[in-house]
Amino acid sequence: MAFSTTPDWFHISDEDDIVWESRPHPISMGSRLPIGVAVAIVGLVLAGWTAGDGVGLLTLLGVLVAVAGTALAGARYLVWTNTRYVITTSELYKKHGVVSRDVTQFRLERVQNTSLSQSVLGRALGYGDLTVYTAGSGEPELVFERVPEPERASRLLSDQLEDVTTSSEETAV
Repeated sequence: MAFSTTPDWFHISDEDDIVWESRPHPISMGSRLPIGVAVAIVGLVLAGWTAGDGVGLLTLLGVLVAVAGTALAGARYLVWTNTRYVITTSELYKKHGVVSRDVTQFRLERVQNTSLSQSVLGRALGYGDLTVYTAGSGEPELVFERVPEPERASRLLSDQLEDVTTSSEETAV
């Protein structure tokens, strides 16, 4: 999946190509999304049920409950849709944030090691965590959480790392 236009947070050179782009698996929205939708529906039903007698306290309460449920579900959706992971031919990017924005960017040449982990539920539903370690750090520098099709993302990242290593060796000779 490629961007139709380059977003303002993403800086790519003319020589660089997008290899992989994704957002977290929808499961990452967690239980707050369905709970928010359920609360909104309960609020709407309460408001609709009591509105036949005119606008009263229960109708207003129903509207408030519907608004609160919609806000809860909307907030989870916004967090999910504003999280992006990108692998290019020379860099890794992770962007998240709704009001503020946090973009982490690493050159592939700095990547020392990667790991892929999947829970039992992750294997069943097709998501996992792709962790990137850079040279000189024992701690993970970048984690793509709950990536859909994590084996594919890991394979594409490994291929890019191999290309970068091969290219560096050819330049050194």
